[in-house]
Amino acid sequence: MHEKTVDVPTADGMMETFITHPEAGGPFPPVILFMDVWGIREQLRDIARQIACVGYVAVLPNLYYRMGGEHFDYRNPDGTTASLKDLPEAQQQKILDYRTHLSDPMAIADVAALLDYLGKDAAVRPGPAGSIGYCMGGRHVIRVAAAFPETFVAGASLHGTHLVTDAGDSPHLDAPRVRGMYYSGFGERDHYTPPETIAAVETAFAGQGCAYTQLVHPGAAHGYAISDRDVYDKQAAYRDWAHIFAMYDRMLRA
Repeated sequence: MHEKTVDVPTADGMMETFITHPEAGGPFPPVILFMDVWGIREQLRDIARQIACVGYVAVLPNLYYRMGGEHFDYRNPDGTTASLKDLPEAQQQKILDYRTHLSDPMAIADVAALLDYLGKDAAVRPGPAGSIGYCMGGRHVIRVAAAFPETFVAGASLHGTHLVTDAGDSPHLDAPRVRGMYYSGFGERDHYTPPETIAAVETAFAGQGCAYTQLVHPGAAHGYAISDRDVYDKQAAYRDWAHIFAMYDRMLRA
């Protein structure tokens, strides 16, 4: 596998970005990986490698670059990553301050700069792109799919946060602008996506211009899809990957 870390120029500075793809057989379709609230760390790089090794250019931008690119790593005694809700209040607040500083319009602007950069990379096949996002990254997936509907045609949101709000620009209202295929993975016990939120997302996509699929994993909590988390649910994560890779194969390899 080829790996590199590059600085992508944006209107607000240089965005450190991890890129990986197979050594031969390219160019490859790109898949953008949107980080969770914890920021860029080796676990997310491993997910990028997992995507890349089956024939994609996996791209992992550090969207916290405006705040210095920091990441957070709080561990339990058994080595697993602790859940945000279990941390002391001061630590929770520090992480949430990073999340709230990164607005959805910022993420969209960053992706525009990233697409411009990838267009000059010989390893990247011109044409449709895929995406996958965790936690706040799950929200960014729908925002970007709506902002670039001709490019992002295979999106996956896993335990996404703040997908349905009272605001007039709630993320789920972007559904009519999304094209291609879109997949959502939800945890049954995720406090960020109670049943009414899951139903609202499904209703927003119903009858619209993309093929929408969702799974609600029994007993799964927020963060279930990342393997070093204390709430990791292997069966749920594998079910997600089966749907996601089938979607990428259909939409990105043609």
